[in-house]
Amino acid sequence: MPATKTKAARRKDEPRPHARDLEIERRAGILVLTLARPDRRNSLSESMLAALHSAIEEASQDAGVRAVVIAARGTVFSAGHDLKELTAHRTEADGGRAYHTKIMRECARLMRSIVHCPKPVIAAVHGAALAAGCQLVATCDLAVAAEEATFCTPGVNIGLFCSTPMVALSRNVSRKRAMEMLLLGDRLPAREALDYGLINRVVPADKVMDEALALAGRIAAKPPATVAIGKEAFYRQIEMSVADAYDYAAGVMVENMMHAEAEEGIGAFIEKRPPDWDKS
Repeated sequence: MPATKTKAARRKDEPRPHARDLEIERRAGILVLTLARPDRRNSLSESMLAALHSAIEEASQDAGVRAVVIAARGTVFSAGHDLKELTAHRTEADGGRAYHTKIMRECARLMRSIVHCPKPVIAAVHGAALAAGCQLVATCDLAVAAEEATFCTPGVNIGLFCSTPMVALSRNVSRKRAMEMLLLGDRLPAREALDYGLINRVVPADKVMDEALALAGRIAAKPPATVAIGKEAFYRQIEMSVADAYDYAAGVMVENMMHAEAEEGIGAFIEKRPPDWDKS
């Protein structure tokens, strides 16, 4: 996993997180990250991207964190990129090309950091997840949504096809369903998003965080190295041919078998006792 950069080591040209963008809370091994700019529809502005990326990178290196939950304040989970922020740079000499390139790269960097994070990341979705907000949900390992939540990749309606959201979306739902979402730009109700495979659970709005925390808590009780090994292997093998995936997964199984967690877990199973993960 990539090493976390310290504040001193952060490049001068990298965006800095804004304290108002993200609320960070710890709950017994679970890190809860709450998008906290409902006044801006929790858009993935430059500062929001930086805040989320920084928090995910720190979680990756924190042994006390076993799972991460991403939630949001207000009625919109995230409206995607901040279009006003992007448009403001059109007056620059290059028409904003350099800035737009920077933002898209920062967004891709955030999404990759979630995939590479050894701790499972769960989206807790109230309201609408639009464009890059939908991408964020699709990128998370698991997702719980309120019955009223909606999901949408509406870029085609404003002349900006959701090409980067397409990357995560097309890896979570079937091709034709992904293309339907991308070509029509319609809002997908939570129940249909569940059928599509975009999310894992649909619950009443007042139960979303409880359900997300319950999932996170169950994961937090699992052996952490084993979870990290499994998550990394999942995303690596899914891009391989079947033959290459089996060769790779067999090697992962061997390395996992040699880990102290497997020794403790298998020993406990044979001896009919609860495993002691702290011991491993």
